[in-house]
Amino acid sequence: MKKQLIMTTLTILMAVTTACSSGTGTGTSSGTTNAPAASMASGGAKAEPVELRLMWWGDQKRADRTNEALRKFEEKNPNIKIVGEFAPSSGYFDKLNTQLASGTAPDAFFLGGNVVDYANKNVLLEMDPYVGKELDLSDMDKSMIQYGTFKGKLLHVSAGANARGIVVNTELFKKAGIPVPKDGWTWEEFGKTSIEISDKLGKDVFGTYNFTVDGMDIYLKQRGKMLYDMDNAKLGFEQKDAEEWFGLWDSMTKAGGVVTPALQVSNPPSDTSKSLVVTGKVAMSLLASNQLGAHQNLIPDKLELVQLPRGPKGTGVVFESSQGLSGYAKTKHPKEVAMLMNYWINDPDAAKILGNDRGVPVTSKMRELLKKDANPVDQVIYDYTSRVSAATNKEPFAVSYNPPGNTEYTKLIETTVQEIGFGKKDVKKGVADFYTGTVKIFNNNK
Repeated sequence: MKKQLIMTTLTILMAVTTACSSGTGTGTSSGTTNAPAASMASGGAKAEPVELRLMWWGDQKRADRTNEALRKFEEKNPNIKIVGEFAPSSGYFDKLNTQLASGTAPDAFFLGGNVVDYANKNVLLEMDPYVGKELDLSDMDKSMIQYGTFKGKLLHVSAGANARGIVVNTELFKKAGIPVPKDGWTWEEFGKTSIEISDKLGKDVFGTYNFTVDGMDIYLKQRGKMLYDMDNAKLGFEQKDAEEWFGLWDSMTKAGGVVTPALQVSNPPSDTSKSLVVTGKVAMSLLASNQLGAHQNLIPDKLELVQLPRGPKGTGVVFESSQGLSGYAKTKHPKEVAMLMNYWINDPDAAKILGNDRGVPVTSKMRELLKKDANPVDQVIYDYTSRVSAATNKEPFAVSYNPPGNTEYTKLIETTVQEIGFGKKDVKKGVADFYTGTVKIFNNNK
């Protein structure tokens, strides 16, 4: 009898012990730690299994990094499985648009500068209910948060950032005997420097590429204007503002400081393999910070990044989103989507895996983390983006989005630059036609 009583007691104890040890851990609501208790719902039940689909664009290298980061997220959140889908950038948005139209879109997907188009279609998940809970934005630059906010609703969380600046070939400056420019210089100094570089290094070397197209919105912001005023759905500048900008470049070109129109067409700065920056024929150009590595890898001369020349109201440059994550408005798992976003921007393991592939991290702590072990080129990028971030806090500027009819607008301004450059129109006539055409494009695409 006594033996039977002992056996019964042992059986009960073993059952209790087994029940207490049966839970498996998941991450906390922020997705950044592994607390076993976090996997337990009220009453001690395990968290329900969840499957999320995530879609992004890019090459195989990006896919490998992304998948590695997703597997780490699953380790931290064992009840969540992520099914990844990726496509080349050329077909990505066609695929996404088809899925959105059929109601089969992924739970979360990446968007770029066209995020405003999707915000206007009401297909994006509002993230505000999860901020401060599953989604921590306290260490993100305000301009980044502003970028993803439309009509007072947070619909997009930047996953990588960059900042445009002037890339400088320090070796060409050394050969010309001219000091490398520093943050805080003016457009007058920029023009003078461009011409001086060309004069001292000969006819085959130019001070700068022509960035009339890509630099216009920055120049306008330096004067309290902007290319497109999204809040009021109208142009944010007048014809005389464009005349000043085009006139600046026309005078520098005629003085010999700017790449000739013919060379700009045959060696476009957007094509790294053909860029005159990497062949040592151009000393300066406008460049997104995340493109520095691709240029530096092709040239032995040391490249630096300097802030754009200042205008009356500052540099006009903000810490820009390169691309980011949005949730699908019809997802059945909004909380888990928020957890994934939070992991992407705040988790050290995610930062180490993803690196700078989509731009530098959007939170200062993750930028500092990666900066510690960065190579010399990335050190330049981190240093520059940190300077821009600090400047933006002192001199905030409105975030820019692609204007309505952006493809038509881009073609129009590029054509105008060539018409003026090749002497088919003077600045006054070229800008008048450009402004009239821009107003027409915007009105037709409202």
